[in-house]
Order: sequence, then C-alpha cells, then structure tokens
Amino acid sequence: MQSQTLEALIGSIENREAVGLVTVTAASGALARSVGCHAVVWPQAERDAVGEINLGAHSCAVLADARRAIAQRGHKRLEYAFEEGDVSVFVEVQARPPHLIIAGAGHIAIPLASIAKTCDFAVTVLDDRPQFAHRARFPTADEVVAGPFRPTLAGLRQGRPSFDSDTYLVLVTRGHQHDIDCLLEVLHDPVAYLGMIGSQRRIRAVFELLESEQDIAASSFDHVRAPIGVDIGAITPAEIAVCIMAEMICVMRDGTLPGMSEQIQQERLKRRARVAESAGHGGRRQPAAEAG
Repeated sequence: MQSQTLEALIGSIENREAVGLVTVTAASGALARSVGCHAVVWPQAERDAVGEINLGAHSCAVLADARRAIAQRGHKRLEYAFEEGDVSVFVEVQARPPHLIIAGAGHIAIPLASIAKTCDFAVTVLDDRPQFAHRARFPTADEVVAGPFRPTLAGLRQGRPSFDSDTYLVLVTRGHQHDIDCLLEVLHDPVAYLGMIGSQRRIRAVFELLESEQDIAASSFDHVRAPIGVDIGAITPAEIAVCIMAEMICVMRDGTLPGMSEQIQQERLKRRARVAESAGHGGRRQPAAEAG
C-alpha cells in the first residue's frame, strides 16, 4: 500500500471519520494488472478517493458501490463481470462510531452513558446544571457540557445544518418543558434515533399540544421514540437505561424488537386515517390536536 493511501486511511480512523479501504483481490483478462491495488474512499461523493484501483472506466462505478457499503456500515465483497475481465473487490469499512447525545444528567443518564460507551458509542451529556453536568459524574463520557439545553444542542452541531444518521438523541431532562424545548430543536433533524421519556398519557398530550400551538404537522412526531425504550418491565434507573440502550441497538442493527413507542405511533396513524376518511366523505375537518 502506498504511503499516501495508508496515511489517508490512518488519518480518517484517528479523526473518527467513516472510511473504506477498497482492494482489488482478483481480476482476469486485461484487468489482471489491478490485483492488489488499493484506494481509500469516504461516503461523500464529492470527496476524491486517495489511491488507484486501476480499473479504468469502471473505477468510478466500483468506488460508488464502495461508498454505499460505507453507508451500510459493513464490509462487503463486490463481484463484477466486465467485458475486459472478471473482478473481485473487497471493501473494508471503518464506520464512524454512533454518537449518543443525552440531554439531561440525572439518574438515568449515569448508567446510560456508561452502557453506551461500553457499546462503542461516542457519548455527550448535557445539562443546564453544572453540579450535575461535570466530568466526575460521567467519567466515561467523551464530552460533558453544562449550559442551557436548546442553545447547547444547537451549538453541538458545530456549524452543520443538522444532526445526521449517526446521531442518537435521548431526552431525559428533569422536566417535560426542557424535554419539549430539546424536541423542538432537533425534531426535524435526520437523526438515527430520537427518544423522549414520559408516560403514554403525557406523550400524547405533548404531541397534541405542539400540533395545535406550534402548528407542527402530526407526521413530524412519527419518528420520535416516546415512550422511550423497549418494554422489559424496567423500574430502576439502570434498568431504564438498559431498555433505552436496547432500543437504540435495535434501531442501529435493523432489529425487529418493538419499542414502547409503537403503540402510540399506531394509534396516531389510525386516528389520522379516520380523519382523512371522514374528510373524504364530506365530514367535519378536525383540528390538528384531534387529528394527532
């Protein structure tokens, strides 16, 4: 491997960037000379690869397939049958670690931060109370921030337009008004996971209130995991942290275990369907809070 390619790969890993090492492992015919060639690619199509796989006009298509493998967060073997010869390519993926942001530094946050770190998440904890948001309370967290919830969340974007598909957000503040403030800040971000603690009754009330008073479309709440976690009968803060972590892993790994939020989501979809059906038959149009 050329030094430039190796340096690019090591640099990306050290900077916690998603990156892929593309290696031509087998080739025949006119493409046989490409065996052993390497290139380093990133998920962004506009970022040029470093290195060369020497597949001529086919290189762009192969590197595009490698970027898709990075997006899927898994190693992949690619097989091609070109006119010039058959080619096998292996894409070794170094996925960017998922980033968990915990809004609220209370009793649930302590075990959740520890468990998430054990599961190889980068962890950030924030709270508006410095006596709770400090390093001694969260020794395993990558970052602990004391500051107002909503401005601090906005600041964590670091100039980016939104949090992304590697971001997991858990809202477990000491009061629902703080949870709501955080929710309003991140509701439209394309995150992998957005969970908010609360009972089914309170969650319904919060969603309906925001629909009616903030004029937020009911469908905007469909991706919010609330009540948060999977139903394992959790009682203690540590047990609740386990049920939250289980749901995040389920989302990350495309698992099938339903979360506690599924019931509310299905109820809301059914209610919207009934409202739409009623409107289609000339029925009375209901307010957004009713249509939740």
